[in-house]
Amino acid sequence: MNTCYQAHDLLWGMTDDWLESAAPDWIKDVLSQNQPVVVRRAQPPPDMVAVGVRGKHRHQRYATQMPKSMVSRQLKPENLIHLDAAKYPHIEEQFLHVHRVLIDYIWGYTGSFAYELATGMNVLTENSDIDLIIRVDTYLEKDLAKFLFDQLRVSGLKLDIQLQTPQGGVALKEWMQTTDQVLLKRNDTALLVVNPWA
Repeated sequence: MNTCYQAHDLLWGMTDDWLESAAPDWIKDVLSQNQPVVVRRAQPPPDMVAVGVRGKHRHQRYATQMPKSMVSRQLKPENLIHLDAAKYPHIEEQFLHVHRVLIDYIWGYTGSFAYELATGMNVLTENSDIDLIIRVDTYLEKDLAKFLFDQLRVSGLKLDIQLQTPQGGVALKEWMQTTDQVLLKRNDTALLVVNPWA
């Protein structure tokens, strides 16, 4: 099993044996159905992975950790882009547009939509954002960032787009608009930086 776990990866294999005694009952229901947990940004002990458990409702989110030895399956955001867009006929063309815009990038779905694609559970609502992550290893010029954002916006989807740099995650919209510092989300902390690649 690949032991390189990154934020937004979905992991299977966790059981309620590792839950804190104060954990809500709904979490046991989720884990008993062998639903995945999502890797979150944190720095757990070397043999553990920081994860979040999500329930049926938006307010049902729980931060915990699981042993790496329990991971039976890993699914990265970029593994989810080969969706059958025909399953979403009302926005099929919008999805195809996103795929065309990002054809030269390493990217994937995260958030509620990723969870739905991975599990088949209907968790999206008409008000849900569709979260994307774009992996960008080298500095992305702000003009190119704005061009990319504008091209994706043409899709008409309600997108929330994050750039994943080697240092952490930064919102595409914030990076293209801000002339000063932007918020960089790292595993150990979140901090304001001028260059999220530095």
